[in-house]
Parts: sequence; structure tokens; C-alpha cells
Amino acid sequence: MVNIQNIILSFRDKPGGIIEAFHAVQKEYNYLPEETIAVAAGTFGISEAQAFGVATFYSYLSVAKRGKYVIRMCESAPCHIAGAEALIKAFEEALEIKVGETTADGKFTLELTECVGQCQDTPVITINSVPYVNLDPAQVPAVLALCQ
Repeated sequence: MVNIQNIILSFRDKPGGIIEAFHAVQKEYNYLPEETIAVAAGTFGISEAQAFGVATFYSYLSVAKRGKYVIRMCESAPCHIAGAEALIKAFEEALEIKVGETTADGKFTLELTECVGQCQDTPVITINSVPYVNLDPAQVPAVLALCQ
């Protein structure tokens, strides 16, 4: 894996660079390892508390270790009305975890998120930011099988 410090340093001179740096680190590790906060604070000349505040403000970023595949269920009103609750229950049953948890093998993490901008094709999930639309509970095994 790429060194966290090298990733963060590459964004040092960009406006809003800390957010871009956090996204780049998360793309590499699938979460923000603990050292990310200290390195970012030093690189961008802010306190660790401020860096942590940025890292935890955005729901897309995570300071907790997550699975290789992060499944995020949209919980906006259109998805809710279209059956998101049944879909999330199907994922929980198939993965044997609850929302906010990671499978024992570290393969999947199940999360909720706000609107992902696919309201015309609800309900919607994303897996590592790739949207899957118009899903129903019967499709869950096939969707999970795509994750290899």
C-alpha cells in the first residue's frame, strides 16, 4: 500500500486539500487509519482536533476500519418509500450483520447514507461508490456475488 504521508503530502498545496487527501487515503485503505489524522494536521498546519473534525464531518469518510466492500444503503425518502427497509433487512440477513457492522472476514461493511442522486431508480445502494439501482430483496445474493 501507498504510504499515508506521501498521499497527504501530494495534496498539501491544493485549496481544500485536506478533504482530497482524506478521500485519497480512504481510496487506498477503505478508511482513514489513525495515523492519517496526525499526518494531515501536521501537513496542513491545523490541530489534530480540527483534522479529526474534518474526517468525521462527512459521512462518506470513515475513521473506523471497514470491509473491502462498503455497501451503503440510501435512506432518503424516495428510497424509503420504494422499499429500502426490506432491502436493508435482506442485506443484514445475507451478510449476518447489522447496519454499521463489518463481516467477520472483513469483506463487507453495511452502512446507511443520505441521497446518492439516483432518485429516479429507487431503491439504491452503492458498493464502493458504484450505484446499483431498482433493487429488490431477491436480488441481494446476485449483487453480493459480484463482489469478488
